[in-house]
Amino acid sequence: MTEGVDPAFLHRLDEVADRVTVALDQLIPPAAGPEARLMRAMRHGALGRGKRLRPFLAIETGRMFGAQEKSLLRAACAIECVHAYSLIHDDLPCMDDDDLRRGQPTVHKAFDDATALLAGDALLTLAFEIMASPETHRDAMMRCRLIERMASAAGARGMVGGQMIDMHPDFEGEEPLALLTRMQRMKTGALISFSGEVGALLGGALESERHAILGYTNDLGLAFQIVDDLLDLRGDPAELGKATGKDRSKGKTNFVTLLGEEGAEARVRFLAAQAKQHLASFGARAASLLHTVDFVLHRGH
Repeated sequence: MTEGVDPAFLHRLDEVADRVTVALDQLIPPAAGPEARLMRAMRHGALGRGKRLRPFLAIETGRMFGAQEKSLLRAACAIECVHAYSLIHDDLPCMDDDDLRRGQPTVHKAFDDATALLAGDALLTLAFEIMASPETHRDAMMRCRLIERMASAAGARGMVGGQMIDMHPDFEGEEPLALLTRMQRMKTGALISFSGEVGALLGGALESERHAILGYTNDLGLAFQIVDDLLDLRGDPAELGKATGKDRSKGKTNFVTLLGEEGAEARVRFLAAQAKQHLASFGARAASLLHTVDFVLHRGH
């Protein structure tokens, strides 16, 4: 699935994913007593195998600007908790109704709908607890900034709002491609953009540098979603760890149905090139972020 991607980058990606998983294992410890079932469900949703792309973006962007490793790792774990919560809720029967995620049964299948709902709620709450802790950053103003930006990325003007549009798209009066792009920038792109923003903020990046990172993550997030639409059409469920063909079976509009396969592939290449251009001013320091574009581009190859 990673043909054409630098092997050293893939090793670094796996290394960061392992570090995040170990840290999450400590932040969501097994429990005994009445809350044990909830903790097991949280661990099931958050500790499953995955590339941890969003935490990786936060950590690698922060390293580029010289941020402290402990702050980056804790912030990355908060981001992954938000992402895991969103997946748990998206998989529920009232949403996308999926049975498989990251190669294992979804949380509502492994437990039940109510437990999955509560596990997602608890992971989202844990994300804010992590960000609010002085262990994440000694400066309270920085912690408040991170919390405010995470709330924006996860809420009605970000991920949740995008999910709402996805469930009830209204193409009346709005050009379909424009609405779809807006929806995906909210549903998928907002948390990806926040991940890069976290690293830039913790690293004390200049405003111009943060702007460049935002441009990079905006294009990367949209490219990621278009590749996801392509994989939904032709990906291997065993390799992806989730079901495919969902959009087609539900008659949903996505980038492939609007642009065609060749058009969608061309749009991904354009976005990938544009994402890399945003990083030009950073030179060799941005090598890991440049390789991330290649990784997104070659998912499923």
